[in-house]
Amino acid sequence: MSKKEEVAQAQAMQEEEMRRTPIPRGRQVLGLCEQRVGGSRMKVRCMDGKNRICRIPGRLKRKLWVREGDILLIEPWELGGDGKGDVLFKYKLIQVDVLRRKGLLKEMTQEEF
Repeated sequence: MSKKEEVAQAQAMQEEEMRRTPIPRGRQVLGLCEQRVGGSRMKVRCMDGKNRICRIPGRLKRKLWVREGDILLIEPWELGGDGKGDVLFKYKLIQVDVLRRKGLLKEMTQEEF
């Protein structure tokens, strides 16, 4: 594969990632994983200013590996109070850049990533 083909393939992958970056809708918020607690649970600082204990739902447990410092899409619980939520999606680095360009991560500073 030539250098030109590699560059074209990398650009195509970036465009696809930008197109498929989910943005928060309805009650969903963005959050930063601060600490893993265990048992598929973690402490997440959300963009609405609240700290939540979030869990990874069973359908995503084996697919979604979350580490401290990851940016996540969170769905707060309706019944369990505002201190809990579910993790819906983990953003990749290129998707985090897309969110930052759209202005959705302006409250979080660069050092947090």
